[in-house]
Amino acid sequence: MLCEIVTQDRGLFSGEVDIVLAPGSEGELGILPHHAPLLTTLSLGVLRVRQGGQERAFTIAGGVMEVRPGRVTVLADSGENIDEIDEARAEAARERAQHMLAEGSAVSDRQMREAEAALRRSKLRLDAVRRYRRARRPGAGEGQGGGHEPYSG
Repeated sequence: MLCEIVTQDRGLFSGEVDIVLAPGSEGELGILPHHAPLLTTLSLGVLRVRQGGQERAFTIAGGVMEVRPGRVTVLADSGENIDEIDEARAEAARERAQHMLAEGSAVSDRQMREAEAALRRSKLRLDAVRRYRRARRPGAGEGQGGGHEPYSG
């Protein structure tokens, strides 16, 4: 089946896949060929696609997924291929968010919510790199990065 994963600013993936594993708002969804039509919301998490024996993983921060005969379309609020994640940058974002949250009453409610969201995104990115990129290719992650970074936090 054809799978397309897109964000507001770019396409992340387009190709034939055997299965799509997505972080649904009510839990992980597995979509195989001939799945019943479906429209569902997605949550913050890792979306994976398998082609033959290879798997690709993407972090996404919400969105929707539409399943139609022979086609899966993911419209992610934001996302990136885990191979593009700069681990040092994600770690720095996590530290900034933790520092802001530690300030507590010195920041506004809005800033607090933004820091909490940034902390969730940075933790997701770090967990994804450590779990998927390194498990797939020993030594991967060293000297990588520099790709487009849609997340600001």
